[in-house]
Amino acid sequence: MFPLAPAAKDLPLHQRRRRPNAQELQGIPWLALLLPAERERAQAELMVGDALAGDFVCRIGKPVTYWFGVVEGLLKMSTDNAQGMTMTFTGVPPGGWFGEGTALKRESYRYNIQALRNSVVAGLPLETFHWLLDHSIGFNRFVMNQINERLGQFIAAREIDRMTNPDLRVARSLAALFNPVLYPGVGEILRITQQELAYLVGLSRQRVNEALRSLHAQGIIRVEYGGLRVLDLAALRANVFASTARGPG
Repeated sequence: MFPLAPAAKDLPLHQRRRRPNAQELQGIPWLALLLPAERERAQAELMVGDALAGDFVCRIGKPVTYWFGVVEGLLKMSTDNAQGMTMTFTGVPPGGWFGEGTALKRESYRYNIQALRNSVVAGLPLETFHWLLDHSIGFNRFVMNQINERLGQFIAAREIDRMTNPDLRVARSLAALFNPVLYPGVGEILRITQQELAYLVGLSRQRVNEALRSLHAQGIIRVEYGGLRVLDLAALRANVFASTARGPG
């Protein structure tokens, strides 16, 4: 990430836009699926912004102008209920792109996207997004896979959110963040703190720590400095979906 000058930190995120460098372009998974002419147009239109912790990338009610993705860092997707309480839907780690449904329908956002830490966020202008849909088979397949995978993710999240077992909530969140289709930039190690995971799960850091120790004892994950390593992704998913079948409790 590029360090920001002191004056730049006071500017809104959209005024901190810049062109992506070569390394940042390599972190955009769908570029490799485009034909040369399509890729040239997309790269000419792509912008990145250096989001600070707490910055909003998208806000409820704001019209869509870009299709966004995470090059580096960690974002959270959330909304506020009628009582003013925040409900977090999911985290968005490196490699994740989001908001394609909103971009397809040209709607206003129905959720907030906020940076949990300093992050590099890429944006593809809305009109370029629709141009690629009209001209690129590879891009269409990527977007369809995104929508299909996200639908399955949110159905599973809805089922497990009804459970009272905190360990399941932590396992569900981890399984979602290690989804190789939605978040290809994560790999085997997720750079996340226990406090950041607590924000995403909606539990205390202490309770998240207990759940991680349990998963560690089962040989499913290993807690490392600055992040988590998945030792058995299939077992992590089985832990989640096997528990889903047992129902509440």
